Amino acid sequence: MVLVAVFGAALLVAVLLSGLAARSVLSTSLLFLAAGALVSDGFLGLIHVTPDSPIVAVTADLALFTVLFTDGMHVSFASLRGAWRNPARALGLGMPLAFVGMALVTHFLVGLDWTTSFLVGAVLAPTDPVFASAIVGRKEVPARLRQLLNVESGLNDGLALPVVLVLIAAAGPTSPDFEASLPTIGLELVGGLVLGAALPVLVDLLVRVPVLGAEAKLQPLLPLATGILLYAACHLTHANPYLAAFAAGAVLASLSPESRRTFEPLGEALAELSKFAALLVFGALLTPRLFGDLSVGGYAAVALAILLIRPASLLISLIRSRIDRREQLVAAWFGPKGFASVVYGLLVLQAGIPQGEQAYTLIAVCIAVSIAVHSSSDVPVARLFDVEEPVLPPTGDDGTEAAPTGPGAMPTAGKRFAAAHAATDILVKEHPDART
Repeated sequence: MVLVAVFGAALLVAVLLSGLAARSVLSTSLLFLAAGALVSDGFLGLIHVTPDSPIVAVTADLALFTVLFTDGMHVSFASLRGAWRNPARALGLGMPLAFVGMALVTHFLVGLDWTTSFLVGAVLAPTDPVFASAIVGRKEVPARLRQLLNVESGLNDGLALPVVLVLIAAAGPTSPDFEASLPTIGLELVGGLVLGAALPVLVDLLVRVPVLGAEAKLQPLLPLATGILLYAACHLTHANPYLAAFAAGAVLASLSPESRRTFEPLGEALAELSKFAALLVFGALLTPRLFGDLSVGGYAAVALAILLIRPASLLISLIRSRIDRREQLVAAWFGPKGFASVVYGLLVLQAGIPQGEQAYTLIAVCIAVSIAVHSSSDVPVARLFDVEEPVLPPTGDDGTEAAPTGPGAMPTAGKRFAAAHAATDILVKEHPDART
């Protein structure tokens, strides 16, 4: 109950400071992260949370499912058809480059074996725009940039998951049975996609039955009921819930744009609440001992992950794209690590692999630093796009420059004649023979 009280207090403070946070470097996400760390065993000792505590896995699992479901509803198939090239570049080239780059840095600076190093790279490859909300949420930021970051982050969680599961199986204590576990992993992933696509279709068919239909005030609950059923079905059948969540959101938004529109306010509120709860619990794991366990090479790897690997990999992927240089730099900077990395990191820790604790320490510190840095810099960067349009001279109905009005105003034609006459006088004075 202490944890509930802390969450309520942090939520109240976050709401009261949200207006200030929208105008400054203050971050509500960082506030929950700091609140969790403050009340944990590392400081005040009010709550006792360890990585194997059930509440850690439950909150992270629910938060990632909710965020992916709402992300999917923002990325319908129609929007993907209209703007797929830049996200495809980021996912097809930028993400693999970041994955390999992080693996190399982890192996040579932290000393983990190659399989575990590639596992760390896969865990930290996904990005989360939730921690750069001013970039993806403000209308003054170009729509092309917002769409790139949203689509990239919405898809890279699901793309990274199979790699994470395969590498956990390869690095785990049961690695001799690695080949035997691949079919199981494949079935879980396929099951998630099938459930995620089939359940929204079934719900949409039910809505079209003449005697059925949702009342206006209850219509936002229809996608919510679909998400709850999907979450339960995935856990009962061992289908992958994260791929199912994103697929269901995208299918539902494509089949019923009206459901997407009515659910959006409720979905955003639920995603925010689940995000804050997960951040609070994750913050409780960030004890001084955790930071002390990371080596100097580990901190160098964290710095390179945020300052070099993500920016360089995305900039390379956007070479010769139609995005201008400023937008490319902003997209390259905002690759914050988020809930997918938290959940995948916990999977690594709970898998019992030989170097799992070292890998988790590096992952946790990298996520914490990324949230702090990126969620505090989104507002200042977003303001760079908020510039006033140049004031153009008024035009007439035919599109030509309108004649100015007011005392002493000279008609446009008169101004042009005077300017031409003055130029002629100057030419005659410099070249008298030109007067003909």
